[in-house]
Amino acid sequence: MRARDLTVEFPTVTMDTPALEAARLLAERDLPGLILVDDAGMPVSILPGTQVLRLAVPAYCRDDPALARVVDEAHADLFLRQLGGRSVRECLPEQPRELPVADMTATVLELAALMARTRSPLVAVVDDGRLAGAVTLQSLLDRALEL
Repeated sequence: MRARDLTVEFPTVTMDTPALEAARLLAERDLPGLILVDDAGMPVSILPGTQVLRLAVPAYCRDDPALARVVDEAHADLFLRQLGGRSVRECLPEQPRELPVADMTATVLELAALMARTRSPLVAVVDDGRLAGAVTLQSLLDRALEL
């Protein structure tokens, strides 16, 4: 089994995409992350949903989970509004990591190793210098369990 057998079309965003739009895309399509592309449409990063969520959750709640417990649900929704005016660029980690990109001939084990090494819930798949789609952790696990 190769990446070409598991690759599906996948939504992309750019550095200038509003963070709130990225969050909506993640939620509405139940995606584990998004592929960040450059002007040529080539992957430059994988944006896990957790990175977008980091911008919406106040630092004091990330640092001390007990403080998150005292915020009621009505006020918790207000935190998502903090994404307004921010871009995907601000969601990226400060230190760039290895880009989880594979070609169409990558094996299931190569894809799994790349996901594990890069801690990415998906791998961007390129073919002939263009983005062909992605393989998600879920599709990889589903396929592996079928075998």
